[in-house]
Amino acid sequence: MITYKTKYEIELMARAGRLLASVLPPLQAACEPGVKTIELDRIAEKLIRDGGATPGFLGYHGFPRSICVSINDEAVHGIPGNRKIAAGDLVSLDLGLVLEGFWADVGITVGVGEITPEARRLLEVTEEALNVGIAKAQPGGWLGDISSAIQSHVEDAGFSVIRQFVGHGIGRQMHEDPQVPNFGRPGTPPRLKAGMTLAIEPMVNAGAFEVYMKPDGWTICTADGSLSAYFEHTVAITEAGPLILTGQPGPNGRGQADLRSPRA
Repeated sequence: MITYKTKYEIELMARAGRLLASVLPPLQAACEPGVKTIELDRIAEKLIRDGGATPGFLGYHGFPRSICVSINDEAVHGIPGNRKIAAGDLVSLDLGLVLEGFWADVGITVGVGEITPEARRLLEVTEEALNVGIAKAQPGGWLGDISSAIQSHVEDAGFSVIRQFVGHGIGRQMHEDPQVPNFGRPGTPPRLKAGMTLAIEPMVNAGAFEVYMKPDGWTICTADGSLSAYFEHTVAITEAGPLILTGQPGPNGRGQADLRSPRA
C-alpha cells in the first residue's frame, strides 16, 4: 500500500534530505588513495549524529555499519572495513538517516584520481539516468515511465541495469511501496500522484546485469567482474513536478525544498 505524504511530512523529509546531502561533500573529499573504507563510515556517522539524526543503516536488518561503501565491481551494500581505497577506483557511497521520524536515502559514485575513460563514461551515464528518471516523476504519469526512461538511457549507452535490486518508496520506513525498478515499460502502474515519495536509484553495470552476493551476506558484485556505478536521490512528487529532497541547494534552487511553502 502506497503511503502518500502531507505537505508537512514532505517538509520534514526535506529537512532530513538536506542534512543527508550535506554529508556527501566531506565523504567525496575523503575518497583518496590509502583511506580505509571504515574511515568513510566514521566521517558519515559523526556528521549525521552531529546534525541531530540517526544513521539509518546501522543495525538495519543486521547491517553492521552506518553507510555502504562499494568499490569497482561491487555494486551495492558493501560493508566498510579495513580495505584501502586505491587510485583509479570507483567508490559507491550509499547513505541513509532518520530525522524527526522520517528517512532520507542518497547515493553517489566517486572516481578516485585518474579513472579510465570507460569508468568515466559509466559515471556520466548512471548519473544522467538518475536525472532522466527523476524528470519522469510527474503527477499523472506512471511508475513505468520512470523505469523505462532509466533503462533506455542506460542500454542506449551500451551498459546494463541490475534487475535483482530496485528503488523504493520511502517515508517513515526506508522501504515502502511501491518498488521502483530501473527497467520496465512506460505506462505501467501505479499512477504517479502528488504526495508520493520515492528513492530512485539506478544501479548500472559496464557489462552484463547479473550479480551475486559475497559470503558476507551483504555485498553485491557484478557476476562478470565488470565495473558498477550507482546514483540515488529521494524525490517527492508534487503538483508542480518532482522535488529532489536530497539535492544540495544551488543558485537555481533545484533540489532545494522551500520549507516555508512546501509544494505538495
